[in-house]
Amino acid sequence: MAVYNRMPPEELQSRAEEAIRRLEHCEICPRRCGVNRIEGELGFCRTGRLAKVSSAGPHYGEEPPLVGYHGSGTIFFAGCNLACVFCQNYEISQLDMGVEVTPERLAGIMMHLQLTGCHNVNLVTPTHVVPQILEALVTAREMGLSIPLVYNSGGYDSVEMLRLLDGIIDIYMPDAKYGSDEMAIRYSNAPGYVEVMKAAIREMHRQVGDLVVENGIAVRGLLVRHLVLPNNLAGTEEVVRFISELSKNTYINIMDQYRPEYRADQHSELSRRITLSEYREALRLARAAGLSRGLEDI
Repeated sequence: MAVYNRMPPEELQSRAEEAIRRLEHCEICPRRCGVNRIEGELGFCRTGRLAKVSSAGPHYGEEPPLVGYHGSGTIFFAGCNLACVFCQNYEISQLDMGVEVTPERLAGIMMHLQLTGCHNVNLVTPTHVVPQILEALVTAREMGLSIPLVYNSGGYDSVEMLRLLDGIIDIYMPDAKYGSDEMAIRYSNAPGYVEVMKAAIREMHRQVGDLVVENGIAVRGLLVRHLVLPNNLAGTEEVVRFISELSKNTYINIMDQYRPEYRADQHSELSRRITLSEYREALRLARAAGLSRGLEDI
């Protein structure tokens, strides 16, 4: 049973209502834009009262413990509270390709993923739509939703909002994008990213602990992603040091799939793929920090 089904229905309803109220003077993410999204005002994420969904369906390209045998049930939300110049999903995150969905429709999407056989509902880029997700979850639970929720974020999350998700999210899968605020501002327009990300991941780990895998399928816990950038621009050594200090049993995916997308060609240092030696060095740094779960042999 997913953890949210252990919560009294009135508590889940109360959490959803509290989250929706916070849209009136939006402080849902660390940017604290202060706009009234209930009235349709738009902040950095360009999302108003309703969430926008770009696509939904089984995904087989996620980490093996999420994919299992029948896929991870991804819901891609349009908009984002980051502005990564190299985003590989920029049509969704930056160009807002998607349609607004009511809470009932979003609940129906969640149920469809469960009925399709997916092992989880994978909420991709959920940070700016936490209230809408909670609102939909109230209905989805009444409809019989029972598979784990995966919170798949860029790591630029508010601890205050994450605490509203305590006892609701089964699996947290944040990015740890940067070890340097300078790079975070330059490439993602994310002031204070490093401390925000660290505080968020600490809170996520406090809630769910290390990743628990049963019969090859993730059921609860933390899984961290780190994308290796050319010229060590992601600051991998600082990132893996922090993750190791959190827990050496953390499942971490050191990702090698960087390619220059969106506006990366405007930055010469980002205008190429990473080399095999850069990827191997990132893996070496992770292992030297004491991490092993999720690391490839190469």
